[in-house]
Amino acid sequence: MSYRPVVRALGWLALLALLAGLGMAFGYAPREAVQGNVQRIMYVHVPAVLTAYLAFGLVLIGSIGYLASARMGWDRLAAAAAELGVLFTGITIASGSIWGRPTWGTWWTWDARLTSTAILFLVYVGYLLLRAMVEEPERRGRFAAVVGIVGAANIPIVHFSVKWWRALHQPSTILGPEPSPIAAPIALALLANWVAFTLLFAYFLARRVEIARLEDAALQGAVRAR
Repeated sequence: MSYRPVVRALGWLALLALLAGLGMAFGYAPREAVQGNVQRIMYVHVPAVLTAYLAFGLVLIGSIGYLASARMGWDRLAAAAAELGVLFTGITIASGSIWGRPTWGTWWTWDARLTSTAILFLVYVGYLLLRAMVEEPERRGRFAAVVGIVGAANIPIVHFSVKWWRALHQPSTILGPEPSPIAAPIALALLANWVAFTLLFAYFLARRVEIARLEDAALQGAVRAR
């Protein structure tokens, strides 16, 4: 089909962007004056959480679309985005812990940002478990859509938790209510890696939606064969 070369090209573009982002993170961006080289984990951590926001936003859109139209394409979009959202949230938590150990002296603390992120992660893990437990496609889509919509309410809590509560976590560097000023080379490295993560997400999403479509087609064919 005509979209396959496009998806393949998107995959190569994502790979090149990741290599460019890695080069900017370690070869272009300067060593941070206070945190030192440990700050470079932010070139993974920040793009990962922003990509997770994008993924869960698509879960919300797909869930609303499915409830409004009952079209399986919306459900497949929501399911694929949820899987990737869990992946990128896991990367967010892991990279944040790696940064937190030398900076805070601990791998984990029950800070408002960390706790709300962990809850977000568990909500969408539960979303995927729910999908695995319900076999009938229409019921599975409806139940999952409700969880996908309710779970999205936690996204602004995660993002603004540092502003709303006295938190140990530093304020949002970008996309915050009061963005922190950062040096141009660091900002460019962050932007490059954000673009790279977004391209990687788009590639994975396209592949996963297509796999889900083929799975549904195979299941329908098996049902008709009976």
